Amino acid sequence: MKFILRHKLSILYGISLAVLLLVLKWLEIKFIIYDHSLEIYIGAIALLFTGLGIWLAIKLTKPKVQVVEKEIYIQQNGDFVFNEKAFEKTGMSKRELEVLELMAKGLSNQQIADSLFVSLNTIKTHCSGIFFKLDVKRRTEAVEAARRMGLIP
Repeated sequence: MKFILRHKLSILYGISLAVLLLVLKWLEIKFIIYDHSLEIYIGAIALLFTGLGIWLAIKLTKPKVQVVEKEIYIQQNGDFVFNEKAFEKTGMSKRELEVLELMAKGLSNQQIADSLFVSLNTIKTHCSGIFFKLDVKRRTEAVEAARRMGLIP
């Protein structure tokens, strides 16, 4: 308190100079904005579009990475061992497994239908289910995937 009373005049001059400097800077900024308003707006729009362009470039050029995990079952010896775990994981029915075995023997859909005493449409439905469950598109791919998984010999 004694310090403030003793240096009262110096503190008052310092505060008044700070206020005067603040007013002068405010006036200077005001005149700059009025004189150069068009340039300021153009610069702001340029910054906005630059930022938008950078963001868009990052989004468009970012590689889309997909991680695909599949289990591959490999048989150690020449004897066939049915892989019950893989069979349960696929969700395949026993009838679909029968169709798959006949498919692996090279039989056509009509021949499979005749041997199982069902209609051709039933076999086509089973084949579609097999393809979906094994994530394949063709009969040869289905047979190969089933062999790798240990579902058929």
